[in-house]
Amino acid sequence: MEPELIRCGWATSAPDYISYHDDEWGRPVRGDDLVFERLTLEGFQSGLSWLTILRKRENFRKAFSGFSIEAVAAFGEADVERLLADAGIIRNRAKIEAAIANARAAAAIPGGVSELVWRYADPSSPAPRTLADLRPTTPGSTALAKELKRHGLRFIGPTTAYALMQAIGLVNDHIADCWVRDGIA
Repeated sequence: MEPELIRCGWATSAPDYISYHDDEWGRPVRGDDLVFERLTLEGFQSGLSWLTILRKRENFRKAFSGFSIEAVAAFGEADVERLLADAGIIRNRAKIEAAIANARAAAAIPGGVSELVWRYADPSSPAPRTLADLRPTTPGSTALAKELKRHGLRFIGPTTAYALMQAIGLVNDHIADCWVRDGIA
């Protein structure tokens, strides 16, 4: 019998979490549309369970044109109304309007949003021993949120920025004993 894999404690409560943890969370994500997708989903997650977002992610991808920055930046009021009527996503006007505004702002970032975000990578951050060692914000996430806001992005604060940093591999917050950690270090 194979030994049980050690995972970060948050990842063990649902099969969707296990899959996300093992295959995606903390692995490097680059590319403007891919980073925009994660940034948008983190914004929609604010105040909700990440599991809710994971389970609606494919619906979000369809509703937001695959998170193409160019396509979302072209959305107008009819698209806002369409999205507000879409039961497959989170129907929050402020979050929907922020996603569209963020696409427009991201399209105008010199070098692209991916390059800007990756300037805040912290590969040398210490390995958390337990979930209690994880912080909701860091000086890096505060600086990233401030820089994104400077470029016109909305609905992004230090906590959302840190969740993005964790999700796309700017920091490796897999706990020290997690089987995934060494594979992405």
